[in-house]
Amino acid sequence: MLAKNPLLLVLVITAGILNYVDRQLIAVLKPILARDLGWSDADYGDLAALFQFGAVAAFPLVGWLVDRLGPRLSNLVAVGSWSLAAASHGLVVGFGAFSLARLALGATEAMGTPTAVKTLAALFDSRGRALALGLMNGASSVGAIVTPLAVPALALIYGWRICFLGVGAIGMVWCAAWLYASRRLTPSAPADETDGAREKDSWRLVLADRATWALVVAKVLSDQAWWLLLFWLPDLFHRMFALEGGALGLPVACIYACAAAGSFVGGAASSLLWRQREVGVARRRVMTVSALAAAVMPLAAFTDQLWQATALLGLVLAAHQSFSVNLFATLTDAVPAARVGRVTALGALCGNLGGMALLAATGRALAAGSGYLPILLASACAYLMAPVALRLLATRVHFP
Repeated sequence: MLAKNPLLLVLVITAGILNYVDRQLIAVLKPILARDLGWSDADYGDLAALFQFGAVAAFPLVGWLVDRLGPRLSNLVAVGSWSLAAASHGLVVGFGAFSLARLALGATEAMGTPTAVKTLAALFDSRGRALALGLMNGASSVGAIVTPLAVPALALIYGWRICFLGVGAIGMVWCAAWLYASRRLTPSAPADETDGAREKDSWRLVLADRATWALVVAKVLSDQAWWLLLFWLPDLFHRMFALEGGALGLPVACIYACAAAGSFVGGAASSLLWRQREVGVARRRVMTVSALAAAVMPLAAFTDQLWQATALLGLVLAAHQSFSVNLFATLTDAVPAARVGRVTALGALCGNLGGMALLAATGRALAAGSGYLPILLASACAYLMAPVALRLLATRVHFP
């Protein structure tokens, strides 16, 4: 159950935090960047879309690359490349160059989740993976809490360009630490280039595997709640409670703190429920309870108390992270090790596409005057369907 090297676990967790910090910098620095560079809201929206497009376009390639390189090299390439992309934001001049930097960051950060899942699958046995994934996922949420608290003050003192260059430099230090700590990590065996080996490990078999689509469908259905609250939570609180600016900070931070706690609890729960040859049952039970908890989301639309809504939505994101941790752990149990990177990337790709569709539908529903309730109900129903779809589609998945 213990990692082969605790320092490697710490570094994987730290990489997840860096991933969140790098992607959030532009959102936290938006007022300063808009003033200094003359951006409009439309410009910022285009940059957000470019980041998302870069990630979606890169997922199929990075999944293959992670499986090909193995944990040691893929971590180095992932963190090194996205750190350089983040640092480039501090050097560019003009909207076009900034757009390219944003596109590059989205493409390189797409390696984050496949690399982390494959690495933890290599470092931990089946019983310990969910807890390790929970620690990594929960600690990553710390980046979403700390960044808006620390970065604006640093930008006022040193300027926004130093913020981008600084996080890039931290990533390079991380790479040096990883090279040292992983020097005894057994690399993946070199790929056999025979036709038979290529066929055994081909995308065709990945896509033909029933387990792949069970995991992908569950990912798409469960990610709806996360994407909705990630992008629309401040607007939801503004409409319901007339909050804006600094008044949004504390309730939103509390909700993401709940998300971090949900990662830890969900990971620990399946490990505690685990018995010999019943790991799959333990994970499914935790996911079912998590889905039921996430389905309380529509109740937030019926309260006129800010902290009641905060508690409900905090429960939703805690349940989501618990579900997500156990879904990724199930993936490492059900999918051959040589395919973990690609299946993880495919799930992330489809989850992003589903999230993009929901975000667009939310905007149109609000413009039509429907309010948030129909969207919250749709997300809750999707969550209830996720464990059902996983069970129905993966009828022949074998667990260790």
